[in-house]
Amino acid sequence: MTLGPEGRAAYLALHGSGELAVRAGKALHMLRRCVTCPRNCRPDRTAGELGSCGIGAVAQVAGYGPHFGEEAPLVGSGGSGTIFFAGCNLKCVFCQNFDISQPAAPSEELRAEWETTAERLAGMMLDLQSRGCENVNLVSPSHVAPQILAAVALAAADGLRLPLVYNTGGYDAVHTLRLLDGVVDIYMPDMKYSDPAVAERLSGVGDYVSRNRAAIKEMHRQVGDLRVDERGVADRGLLVRHLVLPDDLAGTAATARFLAEEVSRDTYINVMDQYRPAFRATREEFEPFCSGVCRPVSGAEHEAAVAAVRAAGLHRLDQADSRS
Repeated sequence: MTLGPEGRAAYLALHGSGELAVRAGKALHMLRRCVTCPRNCRPDRTAGELGSCGIGAVAQVAGYGPHFGEEAPLVGSGGSGTIFFAGCNLKCVFCQNFDISQPAAPSEELRAEWETTAERLAGMMLDLQSRGCENVNLVSPSHVAPQILAAVALAAADGLRLPLVYNTGGYDAVHTLRLLDGVVDIYMPDMKYSDPAVAERLSGVGDYVSRNRAAIKEMHRQVGDLRVDERGVADRGLLVRHLVLPDDLAGTAATARFLAEEVSRDTYINVMDQYRPAFRATREEFEPFCSGVCRPVSGAEHEAAVAAVRAAGLHRLDQADSRS
């Protein structure tokens, strides 16, 4: 595989110059009054205080291993090497992974079992490489970016060379992303909403749209459009995920126009059709609050979303979900 602009994973150049360790140190310092994500809740995570994400100084990993259900450009022949981080900086009422994302869900015993030092996280990355994975896919990384940087610095010293995929819910701070410039090879953010009021109601963050769009622009500035090798496997670039919601709560057309007009018409986008009610969206008493998300998305709604994306001028749609 061809990796990075110089034929290798991007972070290896920073490792060789010593800059990767410097970046990790700067990021870990942010944990003292944590502003890692846009919530800026400022706990001292190094002293045992928890952010709204529910995570302290040590990252928590709920599981890891090769995954063959990701977008085709990430899977290749060896699968995408996913690492699932517990905790989250979003509070989505329909979260399908609420058992690991919401701070109150896991027991204290399980949380202790999931605690993963930088050394252990680096070992997981190297294990995924030894198992033939195409990349290291960091799932829900926004609230543990400092811990990830520390682990990558250790893993690079021990021979890690796989591209890094930053698989995020899209609520990311630009100043944190800038610490990842030259470290992350592939950004895979969600673009969940185009209406701040819907974002506040369904994910608990009224500034999601502005923060998300600023983050997408920064990600694209760093890595550009998605690039694939001769096998069709991605080695660098931006891949956007957009989950279609019932009643067009996701605001698909506005999101597509933003990407086409302010990012790139060559943006690779997966218009996903797999929405099913989960977590609070399955509870009858929350139906007035959830407003529409208590039912699956229909085939017609997904087809309308795909048509809106194409009408905006985007043409690189993931074929697994585009039904084109």
